[in-house]
Amino acid sequence: MSLALIVLIIASFIAGAQNALAGGGSFLTFPALLYAGLDPRAANITSAIALFPGQITTGFTGRSMLSGAAGLSIRTLVILSLVGGGLGAVLLLATPVSVFTHLVPFLVLFATAVFAWGSFIRKTPPPGAPPAVSPRTAAILQFLIAVYGGYFGGGIGILMLAALTAAGLAVRHAGATKNVLAGVMNAIAVLIFILKTQVEWRIVLAVAIAAIAGGQLGVFLLRRINETALRIGITAIGLGLTIALFLKA
Repeated sequence: MSLALIVLIIASFIAGAQNALAGGGSFLTFPALLYAGLDPRAANITSAIALFPGQITTGFTGRSMLSGAAGLSIRTLVILSLVGGGLGAVLLLATPVSVFTHLVPFLVLFATAVFAWGSFIRKTPPPGAPPAVSPRTAAILQFLIAVYGGYFGGGIGILMLAALTAAGLAVRHAGATKNVLAGVMNAIAVLIFILKTQVEWRIVLAVAIAAIAGGQLGVFLLRRINETALRIGITAIGLGLTIALFLKA
């Protein structure tokens, strides 16, 4: 077993646990896939496919807490997520590898900023507070988040949490709804990637198995770990990756 594959499996295991705990697992799998020799676009696609099974299991577990938002039914949110995720995936495949490589540092910087904002700055609306956005605005936000999710995906969990809580959902219900919608928007993107690209299934399988195993550990650790320290660590990883990518560009 090569060193690159060992690093990838370890990173994927930690990423699975991280996704179960606070989100941001792609900050670990993406650089590990780059280290394994994939170009940035292939690494992004492979990460999306490999982490998808874990998203499905997480969404299924919390399905009882699903809820619509700002007057929009869960069915409407699902449709917006499907269409937006598919559009984002098509845009990604239409982007030349060289162009995407230059975009990646900015995408990672944006995702890191979103993660940091959601972790340390954003204030959760108090229970019972009226929605801060209209149904139309909520629909537009979810569609745009889905397009971004299909194209890159880093930080979509925090973006959806912010949008869904602004639309009037309690954090518990927003988290469960976010998990399902993330799986939905990635479902169509993953299908398009599988049909339209050459997938490195050996790598996908290794990442998926390690991430699912890590996710089980994450569930166990959910109430036993200092989340603030975890979020600081993930933000630091994002910043370090951003700096490295800008230096390499």
